[in-house]
Amino acid sequence: MSTREEIRQPTRALPFWLSLGMVPLAILGATKGGWTVLLLPVYGWVMVTVLDAILGLNEDNPDIETPESDLFWYRLITMVWFPVQFVTIFTMIWWATHTNHLSTLETIVLFFGIGVISGTVGIVYSHELMHQKSRLERWLGDLMLSTVLYSHFRSEHLLVHHRHVGTPRDTATARYNEGFHRFFWRQLSRGPVSAWRAEVLLLKRAGRGPWHRSNPFWRYAALQAATLSLAFLMGGWIGLGLFLFQAFIAIWQLELTNYVEHYGLTRAYRGEGKYEHVLPRHSWNASHTASNWLLINLQRHSDHHYKPDRRFPLLQTYTADEAPQLPFGYPAMTTLAMIPPLWRRRMNPRVRTWRRKYYPEITDWSPYNKAKTPMPRGSV
Repeated sequence: MSTREEIRQPTRALPFWLSLGMVPLAILGATKGGWTVLLLPVYGWVMVTVLDAILGLNEDNPDIETPESDLFWYRLITMVWFPVQFVTIFTMIWWATHTNHLSTLETIVLFFGIGVISGTVGIVYSHELMHQKSRLERWLGDLMLSTVLYSHFRSEHLLVHHRHVGTPRDTATARYNEGFHRFFWRQLSRGPVSAWRAEVLLLKRAGRGPWHRSNPFWRYAALQAATLSLAFLMGGWIGLGLFLFQAFIAIWQLELTNYVEHYGLTRAYRGEGKYEHVLPRHSWNASHTASNWLLINLQRHSDHHYKPDRRFPLLQTYTADEAPQLPFGYPAMTTLAMIPPLWRRRMNPRVRTWRRKYYPEITDWSPYNKAKTPMPRGSV
């Protein structure tokens, strides 16, 4: 059977539905309490890492000419996830605020797990959807981002990150030797501003003002206000607090992933505000099997940036000669990122090796490290 014929089979898509296993774990934790509230984070972080160690790497590349009609079962999981996530979040808010068998600690851990659902899965799926041309898919992406109060991520990701990845203009590119905690707060403070400026510049080019009704920030605000209001209606002030907590956990996981994806990797500056084209070498690649199932091939990030419109089942993986490789999948790497000394010990030598391999002519990396390289005027 050819690669294209294989990918058409529904059973080939089944591993990417691994995320649905989180929902019964959320129900179990909410109804039983006790140690069961730990199952969600253990499932998303520990179990997947163990499976990566058992299953190893998947370095098979699907046929990129596979038509979209053959990808139905892959696309379906991303399209059904919004109602699954929506019902899970708000049902859990109602349950936690209308029952009394969960202690305060158990409730906090449970909603940490809900944040794992909306961050590890929800934001990753919204990322896939926002890159598509279908209006329905882009709307579903927006709806999912509203449940974690991070709607501006769509504008920042599409208009800034993909254009300026590996340059000082991109706040989502972690600098060499920059610890995650500093990166995280830089993202929280600069990301929304960067997204707003990018949208305003687009409006200006179209002869419109920043407050024009076509500015997507109006939509972002309305959707987020709706989810906040619903959280309050479902659970009062406690329900609102639990909603905010799961949103923060989801955002924290997103930015952990952003940190890992491009840490220390920069595009060569060509002068006059120009940089080299984005290549597979400008993203860390990971071919670990189980974590790519859970994260719908997000770890094939080198190909995603090289071909951003390629759907996740068709993303290619690269060898060490073509792109830098992570030693573990994202769940393990993001855990390591939370401990900066251990992260630097593991990753800084890899960055230095990458520099020597691809840019032996660059002897002074300080402008790239400190993000002071000149940028073109009027750039978004």
